[in-house]
Amino acid sequence: MTIENEQLIETFDEEGNKVSFELLDIVTVDDVEYALLLPVDKEKNEDEKEILVMRLKKDGEEFLFEVIEDDDEFNKIAQYIEEIENEIDE
Repeated sequence: MTIENEQLIETFDEEGNKVSFELLDIVTVDDVEYALLLPVDKEKNEDEKEILVMRLKKDGEEFLFEVIEDDDEFNKIAQYIEEIENEIDE
C-alpha cells in the first residue's frame, strides 16, 4: 500500500484490482486510530461516493488498513463521527 502526498492511498482489492482512496481524516476513538477514506472514482460524482471507515495500524514504516467487522465497534465510530459533524454544523 502506498501513501502519496499523505492524502492519496493506493491499494488492491480482493480481486487484485488497484483501488485509490483519498484520506480525509484520521480519528482516534478509545486509543484506536481509524481512517476516513473516500474512494477515488472519476465515474461517480461526490454525492454518490460513500466514506469508508477502516481501522488504522502501523507496522514498522507501513500502514495497514483493517476492515471493521464488529458491529459494536463500527457503531461506536459512526456515532463519534456523527457527533463531530453535529458540532461543526452548530
